Amino acid sequence: MCGIMGYVGKREAPEVLVDGLKRLEYRGYDSAGVVVQNGHGLHSEKTVGRIAALESRLKLHPLRGRSGLGHTRWATHGGVTEANAHPHFSCDGKIAVVHNGIIENYAELRAGLGGHTFRSKTDTEVLPHLIEELLERSGGELLRAVSLALRKIHGSVAMAVMSSDAPGLLIAARMNCPLVIGLGSGETLLASDTAALLPHTRRIVALQENEIAELDPTGCQVFDFALNPRTREPEEVRWTADPALRGNYAHFMLKEIHEQKATLAAEMQARLDDLGGVQVPSSVRRIVVAGCGSAWNAGIVGKSVIEEQAGIPVEVGFSSELRYGGHPFGPDVLTIAISQSGETADTLAAARLAQSRGSRVLALTNAKGSTLAREADQVLLMRAGPEMGVAATKTYTSQVLSLVLLGLEIARRRGTIDARSHRALLREARVLPFHARRILARSPEIAACARKYSAGYSFMYLGRHLNLATAYEGALKLKEISYLHAEGYGAGEMKHGPLALVTDRMVCVAIAPTSRVTGKLISNIQEVRARGARVISIATEGDADLEPVSDEIIRIPDCPEIFAPVLAAIPVQLFAYHAAVRLGRDIDRPRNLAKSVTVE
Repeated sequence: MCGIMGYVGKREAPEVLVDGLKRLEYRGYDSAGVVVQNGHGLHSEKTVGRIAALESRLKLHPLRGRSGLGHTRWATHGGVTEANAHPHFSCDGKIAVVHNGIIENYAELRAGLGGHTFRSKTDTEVLPHLIEELLERSGGELLRAVSLALRKIHGSVAMAVMSSDAPGLLIAARMNCPLVIGLGSGETLLASDTAALLPHTRRIVALQENEIAELDPTGCQVFDFALNPRTREPEEVRWTADPALRGNYAHFMLKEIHEQKATLAAEMQARLDDLGGVQVPSSVRRIVVAGCGSAWNAGIVGKSVIEEQAGIPVEVGFSSELRYGGHPFGPDVLTIAISQSGETADTLAAARLAQSRGSRVLALTNAKGSTLAREADQVLLMRAGPEMGVAATKTYTSQVLSLVLLGLEIARRRGTIDARSHRALLREARVLPFHARRILARSPEIAACARKYSAGYSFMYLGRHLNLATAYEGALKLKEISYLHAEGYGAGEMKHGPLALVTDRMVCVAIAPTSRVTGKLISNIQEVRARGARVISIATEGDADLEPVSDEIIRIPDCPEIFAPVLAAIPVQLFAYHAAVRLGRDIDRPRNLAKSVTVE
């Protein structure tokens, strides 16, 4: 959450900073600001709203300078105001700081900075004042002052600092939040995400935990917080990520939904290549899956598949809860940590706790150089490619397919599935991209259905067994981007409370592809229809049993039950998308949300 961009070199910094912030806007879009150094002090502009508002401000009030910092904010401490927007400054205006994360002891630090004038309600503002306080003690050396400040901080920090007394120099530091450095020709860049650096360089240095770096136009030097030097060779990034390549799609989310016909094929091939390297020791007695949001929903599918096919008990926990109470980790537990970005703060903390208790961690992530990928014992790297929309779409189906195939591979090795059945299922998995293409062709039909029910209704998504997760995910998608009230429930649980909510102003979306539980689900659908609810059923082609109990039916191709959660996810994504379009929502940047959740 929040995006940092930094530049020092031979070009005018504002243009580079604003371009980078556009590529980071998915991380936060409440407010934005830049600060530059031009030999005559620090000069800044900031504004509430999107990067476009900052661009307009800079056209009216141009800044010039060959080093600078930029920031796009997702508010945590303090409301969305210009005063709370970054950068923040020391009392003398000589030190500027941008920061991602949360400073947990900011109140204590602020109370100890008597005599300093604070102009915002943010936790971040303690940083420039603290550095100012420590600068004299450091002999005026900015790097040392920042390192001393970091040792006083508790929480999560990705920060960048510049001073008018140190032209052509940036200081960057990382503690529980991602930060990467780009090495160019006669210039050095800094960002929260590699994608923001790729238009300028492919030589990347990713800061690791508790590291600080000094940047100038010739490159960077990396240290630990005690200023002991660290040796770090840059990595060459080979993938591309250009947010301008939206093509003919109205939104990135729609583009990424349609990309699933390709990403599922890539995922299938990747899993055939790398599942053989996954080690599940015979000593493993349980599996714990840790995730947040859509990753948690994907884990529910993984639980069902692994337990049924491989016979290993699986617990799926919210990463934010697994860290506390009686933890489920131990040497006989395999922990599967799922994070699209590989930087989700709670999932990283859960994975680290698991490792500290002797559990091996298998990471499922979409980001090769992420913290989770580096720290895990094993990695399954998703092949979804960069996802710019805040709401997970192609990354969700990639996670689900990866977990299903992982469960089948574990079952094959344990001998709980015979070779013939395993091969048959893999053949069916290869057809999923073609099935996805057929569902996507029904987008106009789904759009018409979404328009019909996008106003005046609340929503209940119902599922059972493997598609319980699809009900959760469908409701989450609708909430995220349309702001309509939606809940996901196990269909059999409706009688235990939620049925009280059902009226003729409720739409029940039944995730009902052909399976061993379809008959049970039809009974649950009849219960909600008897109380006046409208019913939209997601059903298998050719299945006529849902027709008498449905107001609308969205069809998906016939496939083995185990793969239905992959295909059933696509129509609920499209339904949420088209409902949000009908309501005029900001599809790719939904209110109050950000793509990469790097704070607890």
